[in-house]
Amino acid sequence: MRLMRGLLLVVGLLVAIAAIGFWMRPLKYFDEFTYLEEGFAGVQNHEATVDGYRMHYETEGPAAGQPVVLIHGLGGRAEDWRALAPYFARAGYRVYMPDLIGYGRSAQPRDFSYSVRDEAAMVVDFLDDVGLQRVDLGGWSMGGWVAQLIAATHPARVKRLMLFDAAGLFVRPSWSLNLFTPRTPAQLQRLDSLLTPHLPQIPGFVAADILRVSEESGWVIDRAMAEMLTGRDVTDNLLPQLKMPVLLVWGADDQIIPVAQAERMHRLVPQSELDIFPGCGHLAPLQCTRAMGPKVMKFIAGTPPYRGTAPATRLPETATASAPGVSGPAADSSRKAGDRQSLLAGILHKPASMEK
Repeated sequence: MRLMRGLLLVVGLLVAIAAIGFWMRPLKYFDEFTYLEEGFAGVQNHEATVDGYRMHYETEGPAAGQPVVLIHGLGGRAEDWRALAPYFARAGYRVYMPDLIGYGRSAQPRDFSYSVRDEAAMVVDFLDDVGLQRVDLGGWSMGGWVAQLIAATHPARVKRLMLFDAAGLFVRPSWSLNLFTPRTPAQLQRLDSLLTPHLPQIPGFVAADILRVSEESGWVIDRAMAEMLTGRDVTDNLLPQLKMPVLLVWGADDQIIPVAQAERMHRLVPQSELDIFPGCGHLAPLQCTRAMGPKVMKFIAGTPPYRGTAPATRLPETATASAPGVSGPAADSSRKAGDRQSLLAGILHKPASMEK
C-alpha cells in the first residue's frame, strides 16, 4: 500500500510538472505533438548546409517519386504543408519542404538580408545540394513570391508552378504592418481575424507564449518585411514572361492578399488557372485542403491549363482540411484542436533551440 501511494505521488508530481510546463510554454508542446504526428505519417527530417547556412527540410512520399518542392510563407515553416503534402505523397510524388533561412528549424543568421530574392537564391542552391534538377514548385504567401522569382530566373528548373494565396505584386498592404510582429493581445487577435475567418479566440496562455516568441524572433520578420516593401523584387513585370503551366489557388476570404491580386496575376499569366475557394482565408492550404487537394492533383498530373485568360473557377462551399485517408468526426476534431493554435503559432513561432 505504501509503495502504491508512493507511485501515485510520483505520477501526480509528473502530471503537475507537465501541466505547468504546458501552461508556461504551450508552443513547445504543440510543436512536439506536430513532430510526433508527422513521424507516424512517414515524414522525414533532414539537414543540408546551403551557402554555409544550416537548412532544415522535410520530405514525404516515395524516394523515387517525381520531386515537388513547397515553400512556406512569412514566419512559417515546413510543417505548414502538413495538410496538403499527403496528397502529393499518396499520388507517388516525393515532396520536399524546406524551412527558409531564418524560419522553422533552419539557421537564423544575423548577417542575412531575408529578402525574397536572397531566399529564392538559397532555395535554388538547396535544389543543387539535394540533386534536384527540375521540379514542380509551389509557394504560399511570401513563399509564392519566392517561387515566382525562381520560376522567372531559372525557368528550366520549374516544370509547373503552384501559387497559393501568393504575394509578389506591387501592392502596399491595407492592414498595419506591425501586426505580423504583434506585441499585445489585441494585435494578435487582429492578426488572427485577418489570417482566417471563423477561427476561435486563442486562449490567453497560448497568446502569451506567441507574443513572447514574437518578441524574441520578430526581427527576422521585420527585416524581411522591410525588404519586401522596397518594391525591388516585385513580380508584376516577371509574371508575363513565365511559360510553364501556372496554378493560382486562393481563399475567397483572404484579407492579407485579397482575391483581386489573384485575378490580376491571372491576367498577367495567360496560361494560368485560377481556383477560388469560398469560406477560406489566407490559410487556405492548411484549412481547406479537402477541396483544394483534388484540384491541385489534377493540375500537377498534367491536365492542360486554361488557354487565354479564362474566368476564375469559384468552387462551392466545402468542409475544411482533411488529408487523404484521415477523416471522420474524431480526426477532424483532433486536427482542429491542434490547428487552432498552430495556425498562428506556425506563423510567428521560432523554436527556442534555433541558432541566432
